[in-house]
Amino acid sequence: MRILSLLASATEIVCALGFESHLVGRSHECDFPASVLSLPQISFPKFVLDGRSYEIDQRVKALLSEGLSLYRIDVEQLKELKPDLILTQVQCEVCAVSLHDLEAVLGDFMGYSPQVVALNPNSLSDIYEDISRIASALNVAERGEALVRSLVEDFQQVQKRIKAGSKRRPRVLTLEWLDPLMSGGNWLPELLHYVEAENLSGEAGKHSPWISFQEIEALCPEVLLLLPCGFDISRTKSELPQFFLKHPWQQLPAVRAGEVYVLDGNQYFNRSGPRIRESVFILEEILHPGIRAPRFEGSGWEKYLF
Repeated sequence: MRILSLLASATEIVCALGFESHLVGRSHECDFPASVLSLPQISFPKFVLDGRSYEIDQRVKALLSEGLSLYRIDVEQLKELKPDLILTQVQCEVCAVSLHDLEAVLGDFMGYSPQVVALNPNSLSDIYEDISRIASALNVAERGEALVRSLVEDFQQVQKRIKAGSKRRPRVLTLEWLDPLMSGGNWLPELLHYVEAENLSGEAGKHSPWISFQEIEALCPEVLLLLPCGFDISRTKSELPQFFLKHPWQQLPAVRAGEVYVLDGNQYFNRSGPRIRESVFILEEILHPGIRAPRFEGSGWEKYLF
């Protein structure tokens, strides 16, 4: 089977199921495992990805306001690859190539109808379902069941360790975008549940909501987790000196206590694939230090020093 993945998390699922050798193309965001970078890139953003959060937000909104798609698909290369299975998504038109964009290309240019699986991850159960759907499309349903089972068991083990070794239940605010401010929704509240933390903004299964600084002040977070969508640690840190000058963040309990952390949202928390497991491990390290030796400090998260 020839597989084209237009979503980074779908690529990771395919590889976790043992089908990396069947991948024939990838999206501009697919970068894990690193070996997939050698595959032909099929999707390209129509907006400049460099710059600060506010600049990126304005470019995206300008395209959307004109009814334009955010990504271009290399149609000629797509036809040459002749995939049997194409993986895309319907969850977020900002994050990756949408099903609508793909259907327009397939309808206009392809001379056959490959199987299309469109993922729609809004919660952990949706992630499990997407894994199962991809596994079924690859005729290895049992591998999908095993992968989902291992994720659930690891989450439960994390929660069990924390309940046995820590009495802390911190009030946590996650920020998934910095300018404008957006708190974490979708599966993030569920991840915080597994690490015995109180999620202050954003609902499980619902899109991440915009939030004002005044609302953040009223919430009085004890821990502030910064994990902008698509940003790694160094890119997020480059924005923070100016970010913390924009509002009186020093009034927040989290800032006064030095409980501000920068997390790799790009590789972990924003991806609805197998590495959601590592995302829970990272939260465990940050919120309950000492229960296990840190494995991801410096690579998956850093404490922000003012």
